Amino acid sequence: MKINAAITPAQGEHFVFHEVQLDKPAANELKIKIVATGVCHTDAVARDLALTPYPAIFGHEGAGIVEEIGAGVKDFQVGDHVVMSFAHCGKCNNCLSGHPTVCSTFNELNFGGKMEDGTSRLHLDGKDLSNFFGQSSFGNFAIVNQRNAVKVDNSVDLKILGPLGCGIQTGAGTVLNRLQPEFGTSIAVYGCGAVGLSAIMAAKIVGCQNIIAVDVHDSRLELARSLGATHVFNGSKTDVVEEIKKLTSGGVMYAVETTGVPKVVKQSLNALKPLGTVAIVGVTPEMSLDIHNDLMAEGKSMIGVIEGDSVPRVFIPKLIEYYKAGKFPFDKLIGFYDFKDIEKAFEDSKTGKTIKPILRMN
Repeated sequence: MKINAAITPAQGEHFVFHEVQLDKPAANELKIKIVATGVCHTDAVARDLALTPYPAIFGHEGAGIVEEIGAGVKDFQVGDHVVMSFAHCGKCNNCLSGHPTVCSTFNELNFGGKMEDGTSRLHLDGKDLSNFFGQSSFGNFAIVNQRNAVKVDNSVDLKILGPLGCGIQTGAGTVLNRLQPEFGTSIAVYGCGAVGLSAIMAAKIVGCQNIIAVDVHDSRLELARSLGATHVFNGSKTDVVEEIKKLTSGGVMYAVETTGVPKVVKQSLNALKPLGTVAIVGVTPEMSLDIHNDLMAEGKSMIGVIEGDSVPRVFIPKLIEYYKAGKFPFDKLIGFYDFKDIEKAFEDSKTGKTIKPILRMN
């Protein structure tokens, strides 16, 4: 069938709308009518840094309605509401042990440009287009393996749910699934974008005593406070490490670093108390550390976390239940854009004008 999609022709180029050919779903696949899709920093990184072969259709926080099912599909029916998340094989040791975010073929399936069987479902003028994250949701329809789709409560507005598939899942899952802070402990979150603010909401759910938000934008810090932060520090105006240690009598036990800025990464380590742990979730360049003083001497841990170490089919419905109960108001992060305004959505995301842009399909 013919669909309308936003194509990235080459590295760093603007999106171009085209009518492209979408194949029918193969075995174990679903055709999804996209209702809305989030704009994530990972889309911008992939577009600009050639993580996926060009030309490509990006988009990986899609939410929509099942319109057609392929052979062998048993868990879904036409009309189901779904959120699409990252691709994983479902059969390697990590997938089978409940850690699909570190699937042995994660990079190949999400950034390689092909579906799991090595073929393409998207074509323009007879040539294949690269798929992204097993979905390519910057189009009004998408094909996804049923393994990577999550059936969701159809009483909740489907337009807001797409970001649960990546950014919001990453922040909340890093706290709830990986760090698992004990009730009454302290946590610092560096960067108050969608990932960091989701981590703050999760920390409030588990009952952290001190939930410290760090950013350089006062408006974001105000939003962080409204979502559960007990203390906020503007890193451009204060010595964050000194203030955190003073507040917590020596440092926090847990931290989430979302910025990828080397200076901030070091702050996140230095503001930990002995035996503390920081989870790195931001895309971070090569940097230097004094391993003895920054890490080893006080028994600290620095860990990398992908997609919140989540099992999406288990975790995303839990987040929706928290949202329905008023405990996870992620809708406060969202700004809506028409699909045709995709460039503006990316620009507003880059400048911080909108925390989590969502594109609505016509």
